[in-house]
Amino acid sequence: MKQATFTDVRNNAKQYFDIVEAGESVRVLRNGKPIADIVPIMADLPSWKRRKAQPLVLSGVAVSTMIMDARNEGM
Repeated sequence: MKQATFTDVRNNAKQYFDIVEAGESVRVLRNGKPIADIVPIMADLPSWKRRKAQPLVLSGVAVSTMIMDARNEGM
């Protein structure tokens, strides 16, 4: 995490926001004490992309296996 004084952030805001946009956080200090963190916002993803997909299993059998078995029985 990059650190900068409040005055430096105020005078060079574009530079610091470019850093944040690139994915790095910036801690703002006033009189040597941290007062704020500027952090990048995570890209908005649809809910189905936020979670890793897990195979659906019923009664110890994968649903895909049940579907394939049902298709084979219908032939």
